[in-house]
Order: sequence, then C-alpha cells, then structure tokens
Amino acid sequence: MKNKITVKLLVLIISICILLCGCGNSKDDTTGKKSAGKCTISVDCSTIWDNEDMLDKSIKDYVPKDGVILKERTVSYYDGETVYDVLKRELKKDNILMEASFTGDSVYVEGINNIYEFSCGEQSGWMYEVNGVYPGKSCSKYDVEDGDIIKWNYTCKLGKDLEGE
Repeated sequence: MKNKITVKLLVLIISICILLCGCGNSKDDTTGKKSAGKCTISVDCSTIWDNEDMLDKSIKDYVPKDGVILKERTVSYYDGETVYDVLKRELKKDNILMEASFTGDSVYVEGINNIYEFSCGEQSGWMYEVNGVYPGKSCSKYDVEDGDIIKWNYTCKLGKDLEGE
C-alpha cells in the first residue's frame, strides 16, 4: 500500500514538473514557431589581415587564419525576425561571443568573437550586407526575407576596404 502511494506521488510530481517546465529544448527560443523561410548567413573578418599593422595585438589570437568566424550556412528564420535575431541565434549555436549595445529598439553590434569596433584602427567595426547591399540601418530594423544572403564583415576603413565584396 505504501509503495502504491509513493509511486502515485512520484508520477504526480513528474507530471507537474513537465507541465511547468515543458519538455522541449529551453535554449531554443524558436520552439513552436513555424519557419517563414530560409536565409544564408556568414561572418568574416579577413580584412584584418590586410591591416595587421593596425591590429590590437591582444586580439590577434581571436582572428581566424582564413578570417572566417562563421562559415556560410543556410538557416531557417521565423516570422518577424531581423538580421540581428538570426545573427544572435546562429552565433549562440556555435558558442561564439557577441556583444551589442541597445538604443531604444536599435541594436549596434560592438563585437563578435572578441573582435570589437576599434580593434583594428579608429575606423574599424562590424558592418552587415544583405544581398550585396549595405542597408545603412540598424540590423534590428532589417526584417529577413526568404532567400536573403546576410554577410557580416569586419571593416578597418569605414567600409572602404569592403567595396567590391
């Protein structure tokens, strides 16, 4: 009799835990959302090697030899997601550090993989392009569309070293 009560109590506790905590992957903030389409994303800092003389020596070990921090990949995106949302999710999947600052609903990406603005000179920092165009607005204000090709590039010369990419 005591065993039956213990088992019933254990089943009740487990059921309550499942209801309260859920049984999905709590790290995936897209659980239950339907994919709105596919986009491609990559992160590159190869311009640093062309400007190594300006590089803060303390971050040299964080710069990949080929400059590729996040290899180009095609991923799903979800209704209402922005370029920032996709970047944040994909970097998190690979445990790549990203730091950003927020002003209202605008986001500015300060650093990726410990490579920050000004790490390679006074005109250096992160810029993004979508389908070959640098939009000139916050990545949190650019809604992703099906087929978009998103590239995050590190510039050492306010984007002049990215021309023709």
